[in-house]
Amino acid sequence: MRRFPVFLILLLNGWIHCLPLAAEQLPLSLNEAVRIAVENNLEVRAERYTPAQFEADIHRYGALYDPKLVLETRIDDTEEDRPTIEERVIDTRSQTTGVSLGRLFPSGAEASVGFNNSDTDTDNPSYLEHYGQTDLVFSISQPLFKNRGREVTEENIRVSQISKYASLERFKTKLLATIAQVRNDYYKLFRLKEELGVKQVSLELAKTILAETRARVASGVLPSLEILNAEFGVVQREKDLIDAEKAVADQLDALRLLLQLEAGVEILPTDKPSHEVPDIPEEAAVSLALKRPDLLEQKKNLELAEFQTRIYQNKLEPDISLKTSLGVDALDRDRDYDPVGIGKLDNFGWSVGLVFSYPLGNRAAENEYVKSRLKSEQIRLRIRSLEENISNEVRAALREIHSGFKQIEVADRGAEFAEQRLHSFIRKHEAGLATTKEVLDVETDLADARNNQIASLVSYADALTRLWLVTGELTKRQGISVDETEADQLYKDMK
Repeated sequence: MRRFPVFLILLLNGWIHCLPLAAEQLPLSLNEAVRIAVENNLEVRAERYTPAQFEADIHRYGALYDPKLVLETRIDDTEEDRPTIEERVIDTRSQTTGVSLGRLFPSGAEASVGFNNSDTDTDNPSYLEHYGQTDLVFSISQPLFKNRGREVTEENIRVSQISKYASLERFKTKLLATIAQVRNDYYKLFRLKEELGVKQVSLELAKTILAETRARVASGVLPSLEILNAEFGVVQREKDLIDAEKAVADQLDALRLLLQLEAGVEILPTDKPSHEVPDIPEEAAVSLALKRPDLLEQKKNLELAEFQTRIYQNKLEPDISLKTSLGVDALDRDRDYDPVGIGKLDNFGWSVGLVFSYPLGNRAAENEYVKSRLKSEQIRLRIRSLEENISNEVRAALREIHSGFKQIEVADRGAEFAEQRLHSFIRKHEAGLATTKEVLDVETDLADARNNQIASLVSYADALTRLWLVTGELTKRQGISVDETEADQLYKDMK
């Protein structure tokens, strides 16, 4: 029993880790673990591509202003049986070449200019046998109500822009959740390794008690039943140690997967849970939390819904378009299979008109408008609900911080009392006033108290993580920033 204090010191002041050495050990600080996860985690990397896809949509829909060039060439050959005195069939053959250039403007107007040149042969006595004709026409169509204005014209561009910024906020939310998971898993691994050390020391102490008990039974100081109690204590601790080793191995796998590290790498946490007490008033915490990316994403969704409501409201208006055209044409009467040319200008013409269309009832547009308004109201309610939940989450996180800090103090006092109690029972056992089972039970209580100390520290660290998560400042706390131009660069890299 003289060796009890040595193992007691080990139990109280340090932990012996008995996991077999892995092929590679990786000492890792918390900040390094977060950085690796941000760079390597597959879900985070995948989420980065969503804003880049919307950037591609912005450029795709921006192509609606690109001029459109149309080239056309054709040959027409017609035979017409006319009821004339000679009962003849009139044959007409023409070759036409044309080019037109048109584009859309932000006002919704469509403008085009077209040039056509034709060369015709005919045996129609009413026409020249060989002649050429050239036309130049400029036309504009401008919507006056429905589909008028930049906002309607650039609907898909604006939708993609808003969706891009909403997806950036969604990415930030994913990043927050990933960092929080890294912190929790990192400190969980720390806790399990510390608990493993406690269980290993407990096993070594139980083995020492067993050896000393056998010696004392052999000398006739103790009854043989004490050997059974000591052996049972050893078996119990062996089982606890096996369970602890499995828990550590499982948590190593979970953290390696989160960080995308190779299997077989043993992560050694080098940072202990933080004891810092955040000095942040409730009002300030709530104010920070109301800038969280998930709330900003909902506000972007509301902006998108309100924009679409305005678009659908425009669709309710009658479709009235002003159409104008201006053109000249020339007839070349002297052409005789000569190359295409332009004769003198013979005719000038213009036109102005209104085109009106309106679906009777217009139920499709009306219900699209109603649905968009309903969606806007739905998102407003979701935003209000999220804001109220955020306030509750902040208050709950602050309470958890205060409670966790008190739990650390209680766990420290509990461990101190358990240590004194074990010293007392060891002395009683040496004097024959306490059984081996009682000593083992008291040692178990001390091990549990030490585990409670570790658990309270980790719980407090998790509470800090929770507070910074609900206030949205976790990325800043970990020194992580989001480059919003990264989506543009991803888009450029793929081109």
